Amino acid sequence: MTAADRVYQIIKKRILNGQYPAGSYVREATIGQELELSRTPIREALRRLVSDGWVEAIPHHGARVVAWTQHDVEEVFELRVLLEPQVVRRAASRITAERLETLEALAARMDALCEQVNEAAVEEIAELNDRFHAELVAAADSPRLQRLLETIVQVPVSRRSFHHYTCVELRGSMQHHRELIRALGAGDGEWAASVMRAHILAARAAQLRPAPGEEMPEPPRRRLSRA
Repeated sequence: MTAADRVYQIIKKRILNGQYPAGSYVREATIGQELELSRTPIREALRRLVSDGWVEAIPHHGARVVAWTQHDVEEVFELRVLLEPQVVRRAASRITAERLETLEALAARMDALCEQVNEAAVEEIAELNDRFHAELVAAADSPRLQRLLETIVQVPVSRRSFHHYTCVELRGSMQHHRELIRALGAGDGEWAASVMRAHILAARAAQLRPAPGEEMPEPPRRRLSRA
């Protein structure tokens, strides 16, 4: 891993966990001092983050973490509900016993954490959920689907869904994981696809409901041009 790769991963992780909230600036000098790096790899990492949609370049100010609008949320989940059911539909005829055991272990750990109502538990659930869904994508054995999902799913709006869940909704999400495992174990792609669709729609409903004290920014107004 190059220095730029390392910086990229560190900044992305901090955006995901909220350490760099939407609208905040990622300062080259601060990162450089903290990681003891020159500005060259930091600038390279920031260019990649801009290209991937994590931050935006503001002239004379620097890199600002992108603020997600309601329109962005709806678009992400519209794409997820199209792609992820197809992932598990494919996985049902390809998944191995070993991978099913991995999914079982991840689901069991998430179930245990679900009984703890604190921020650390929710953050660990989010990380385990990433691994759970990564296993599903790997089981589908479709590099093209994987590339599409990497640009859609690994964004703050998807990761933060867990922070919007009520306890009942969180347990419901864990139940979806269990049912997905049963459907995959049975080799039933249509069953798995229907569960995944419900899973994503539940996450969408939670995400579109603002957390206490949070407001979803409106999309910027665009000036209409003549045809």
